Amino acid sequence: AFEHAAAELRGDCKFVLDVVRLNGESFLHALPHLRMDRDVVMAAVSLSGRALRHASLELRADRDVVLAAVAQDAESFMYAAPQLRSDRSFVLS
Repeated sequence: AFEHAAAELRGDCKFVLDVVRLNGESFLHALPHLRMDRDVVMAAVSLSGRALRHASLELRADRDVVLAAVAQDAESFMYAAPQLRSDRSFVLS
């Protein structure tokens, strides 16, 4: 249902946080500016690690965000920014 919500709701940070806390995959339908919001992204990846693929490149390079995603779903590491995927110390952590 969230995907069909009005743009003003899909762009409302508090509303989107409430939605992604119920279903991390709903993050896909958030407006682009919220894909750069660390709190929204952390909430989404904590429930669905694969939501990382919809986060901004900057947040896909954030160690804590990627670790939260990988803790939920190890396969989500494929969506991490290239610099983290090639960082030996990060990969080994």
